[in-house]
Amino acid sequence: MVRATTCPWHWRRGPLRRRSDVFEAWVGVVAVLLTLLAGPVVGWSAGSLAHEALRQTVREQHRHRHPVSATAVRSVPGGRSAESDHDARADREGYHRIVAHWRGPDGTARSGTVSVHQGTGPGDRFPLWTDDRGRVSARPMAPRTAAVHAVLAGFGAALGTGGLVEIARRLVVWRLLQRRYAQWDRAWERAGHTWGRADAGS
Repeated sequence: MVRATTCPWHWRRGPLRRRSDVFEAWVGVVAVLLTLLAGPVVGWSAGSLAHEALRQTVREQHRHRHPVSATAVRSVPGGRSAESDHDARADREGYHRIVAHWRGPDGTARSGTVSVHQGTGPGDRFPLWTDDRGRVSARPMAPRTAAVHAVLAGFGAALGTGGLVEIARRLVVWRLLQRRYAQWDRAWERAGHTWGRADAGS
C-alpha cells in the first residue's frame, strides 16, 4: 500500500507515465486514508456495541446466578453428570468430581455431581453458583472481563477493516495489471504486422 503512494513514477509527469499509474497511486492514497480513518471508527463502534451487549449479559447473569454453600458428600471415580456439564472446571487439572448437597435460592434441597479442588473431601463446605432453580451454573462474567472482550472485539473489527481495504486495493491493482498486459499484447500484435517493413517507420 505504501509503495503505491510513494513510487515517484506514479506521480511524476513524463512520457512513460500512464493514466493507470496515476489511478493506482490514488487507489493507494484512498486505501491509506480509509485504513487510518474508517478502521478506528469501525473498531470503536464494534467495541462499543460489544461492550453494551456484554454489560447486559453481565447484568442478566448476576441477576439469575446466586452463590450458595454446598457440602461434599463423597467422591466420584469418573464420569459426567448433567450437573457437572455446566461446570467449566469439570476437566481442568487439579479438580475432581464429588457428590454434594446444597440448597437453592428458594430453599429447596438439591444434590448432584460437581467439580471441586482436589483438597475438598466429604464433609467439607465450598461455594457453588446456581441458577434461579438451584441448578449448578457457571460463575457470572465479571465486568472487567466484559470490558476486555469488548476491547478485543474493537481491535479485531479495526484490523478486519484494514484487511478488507487492503484486499480491495490489491484486487484493483490486479485488475489494472491485467488491463496493462492486455494493452501490451495488442501493442505487440500490431507491431508484429509491420516488423521489418521499410515504410513502417521502424
